[in-house]
Amino acid sequence: PLGNAFPNETTPGNFTFRTIEFEQMEFQTFCKPGDDLELYEYFKNYGKQFFEDLGLPAENLRFHDHEKLAHYAKAACDIEFLFPSIGWGEINGTHDRTDFDLSRHQEYSGQKMDYLDPYTGERYIPYIVESTYGLDRTVLALLCQAYDEELVDAAKNDVRVVLHLKPSIAPIKASVLPLSKKLGDKAMEIRDELAKHFMVDYDDTGSIGKRYRRADEIGTPYCITVDFATVGDENTPADNAVTIRDRDTMEQVRIPIGELAAWLEAHVR
Repeated sequence: PLGNAFPNETTPGNFTFRTIEFEQMEFQTFCKPGDDLELYEYFKNYGKQFFEDLGLPAENLRFHDHEKLAHYAKAACDIEFLFPSIGWGEINGTHDRTDFDLSRHQEYSGQKMDYLDPYTGERYIPYIVESTYGLDRTVLALLCQAYDEELVDAAKNDVRVVLHLKPSIAPIKASVLPLSKKLGDKAMEIRDELAKHFMVDYDDTGSIGKRYRRADEIGTPYCITVDFATVGDENTPADNAVTIRDRDTMEQVRIPIGELAAWLEAHVR
């Protein structure tokens, strides 16, 4: 489930790391007593891999096993991320809660909470393994990891602000940029076709360099430039190709418009 949580012990601080209200994602998995520790280890490792898949490097993640356990817990562990300004901070917690929750429900409701195994005929109150993710903290960790200020030209004190989000989680996958507003019709045609498959942007304001920088700042992984060679003129036939600029390397490649959607599909998923 995904929903709001309202911890009563929280003192807000460190930007969005600690807030009075936050978004929480959670697994609660029921299992047979005796299978709980194996499931607990699975969710610990699943959580760490999940964060790595989002783009957090393994060296900035660590397990913090609890030495002092809550009275209902058999095992507990946090996954922590190394935030640049506040140090190690929890972004996930996994707990083996044994049968405490269902036993208490049974005690106070008077309703039986045991489970009949259809294969063995055995009855038992299930154990619960809980794994909880702070959505706000996950987003904060991703932004901290992705944000960079790159010195492009020391002589001009030219600094490029860039958000190195993995393409799979970048909100905008590509920005379509006509080199001139005269090329707007063709650029918008390309944008509309790509929008059937991806979240794409269109920008024709300012110089091409400034538009590249705007896309870099919001983490857009690719810029697609439509130029005069794309459409041609009375002296030069159209090559029906566009230039793709990579956000991270700033390298450029030229590909046919007909191959553009397949190229993006291969690079942003």
